[in-house]
Amino acid sequence: MSDEIVSAGKGGETYVPYEERTGNESIVYFTRSLSPEGLQKIYEKVNGTMKGKIAVKLHTGEPHGPNIIPRGWVRDLFLNNGELQNASIVETNTYYEGDRYTTRQHRKTLEVNGWTFCPVDIMDEEDTVLLPIKGGKWMREMSCGSHMTGYDSMLVLTHFKGHAMGGFGGSNKNIGIGCADGRIGKMWIHTREGEDMWSIAEEELMERITESTKATIDFFGKNITYINVMRNMSVSCDCEGIHAEPSCAQRADRNPSRTPPAQLYEGNGYGK
Repeated sequence: MSDEIVSAGKGGETYVPYEERTGNESIVYFTRSLSPEGLQKIYEKVNGTMKGKIAVKLHTGEPHGPNIIPRGWVRDLFLNNGELQNASIVETNTYYEGDRYTTRQHRKTLEVNGWTFCPVDIMDEEDTVLLPIKGGKWMREMSCGSHMTGYDSMLVLTHFKGHAMGGFGGSNKNIGIGCADGRIGKMWIHTREGEDMWSIAEEELMERITESTKATIDFFGKNITYINVMRNMSVSCDCEGIHAEPSCAQRADRNPSRTPPAQLYEGNGYGK
C-alpha cells in the first residue's frame, strides 16, 4: 500500500464529448443479436490470443439471480470452441456476508444457479497472491485469489449493468472487484482503516477498482479479452436480484476502457 498523500480525481460524473477525448482508439465489435449465436460470433472477433489454460471471468450471480448471462449461452460457447472446452469459470468470494461469502456457501449458490457444466474455480478458496500495480496511485499491489496465476489467458465475459456505487459495472468491475480476494483485496478497495465497510466511494472507489483491474491486465498481458453483454441491465447491481427490462446488444473488444458505452470510469486513464 502507498504511504503517499494522494487525493481522488474530480468530475467523474462529467460527460466528455468524443472530440475532446484523448488517447488511442480501439476496435469495438457490436451485435444486436442477443443469443448464443450472437455471443459465438462476437467471441470469434476477439479470441485470437486465447491460449493455454483459460480462465473465464464471469459473474455467476446471487441465488436465482434473474439478470445474469444465461447459462445456456455460456455452455454453448464452451462446447463450440476447442480452446474453451477445458476452460474454467473463475470467481472469488464476496466481501459482504451473504450466499457467496464463504467457499461452501459460494459453491451451493453455483449449484442453485446451474453453473455445473464446467469447472468453477473459486480463486481465493485456498490462499491469496499479491500482484504488482505498476504506476498505482492508491496501491502498489493487489491481493487476488491465488489460483489466478495458474492460468495463461483470461476471457472477461461480463454482464453489463448499473451499479449503486459506480454508476455502471462492466469489464472493469468484473475483474477489478471480481479477481480481488474476498477478505484482503476487496477490503483495500472498499474500506479505509478503522472506518465503515463501504467508506471508500465515488472517484476514489473507481480509481481503486481500476488499479486492481490493472494488476490483472498486467499479469495476463496480451492474453486477455473482453465481452460485455448488455441484456437485462440491472439499475443498481445484479447482486440485488431485481428483474431488469430486456436490453439491447453485445460488445467485444481487447481493451476494457473502450468496450462498454458510456461506462463512466472504465479504464480511468489506463486504457490510453
